[in-house]
Amino acid sequence: MSAFTMDADWLVFDPAPSRPTFIVPAGSVDAHCHVFGPGDRFAYAAERKYTPCDAGKDQLFALRDFLGFDRNVIVQATCHGTDNRAMLDALTSANGDARGVAAVGPDVGHDELAEMHDAGVRGVRFNYVRRLVDPEPDAYYHRIVERVAPFGWHVVIYFEAADLAERWKFFTSLETDVVVDHMGRPDVTRSVDGPQFARFLALMDEHDNFWCKVTCPERVSVSGPPDYNDVVPFARRVIERFPDRVLWGTDWPHPNLRDYMPDDGAIVDFIPRIAPTKDLQRKLLVDNPMRLYWRDDA
Repeated sequence: MSAFTMDADWLVFDPAPSRPTFIVPAGSVDAHCHVFGPGDRFAYAAERKYTPCDAGKDQLFALRDFLGFDRNVIVQATCHGTDNRAMLDALTSANGDARGVAAVGPDVGHDELAEMHDAGVRGVRFNYVRRLVDPEPDAYYHRIVERVAPFGWHVVIYFEAADLAERWKFFTSLETDVVVDHMGRPDVTRSVDGPQFARFLALMDEHDNFWCKVTCPERVSVSGPPDYNDVVPFARRVIERFPDRVLWGTDWPHPNLRDYMPDDGAIVDFIPRIAPTKDLQRKLLVDNPMRLYWRDDA
């Protein structure tokens, strides 16, 4: 019995997704997913702003196999705070087929980071979405970067489009690789050629250490499933313009969704609409995540 109760107005992941019709290339990586709990073993953080459903490693790996993927990148979510044990346990159980992105504080020790690196962690995440966290001053994050840079880790940043101008100076000061979650949450009711998305494209254009996850149509879309038509031009623009610096992931188990829970099979079938050629699909799903997360194995 879990020690925590999921927030009543949030949804549980789809327990029986459809099998995708799109066959992903061999070696494909789901480069953005999470594990939650189970809460009776891996406690949720006291300061969390939401309590999710339990969604553990066994369920994640079963979904990976069902969808046709070979590897995962498991991203620490805010509900576990800086207690990375659930994520690290999943990495240890994956026999090298998973990498992790951790959440740490500025006082994290070298030995703790070394243990996480040995387990498969290759990045650290900074979350600026105010409904999920209370962002810290820039100096706080700079101290974390100083701690993780010797391990060759990259920084994952999660923000909303309207906040990019405010964070631009700090983001562009980072000398590590930087991965932007969910295309910077563009407002898809605006033009793909408009000034807001142009600012994001300029970030990618002017700084070749920036990568982008073309993920979460279910979060970004206004028109909604099953087609997510309003997201397609934004995602295709990014993939076709930066084919060697894009990643894709399911975002399973899709935390914080209230209106509907996406079908993970349909999310996979969205891929050829935004990456229409085999070359783009292979870069998005295999070559790029392997280069970023498994470069030590090359």
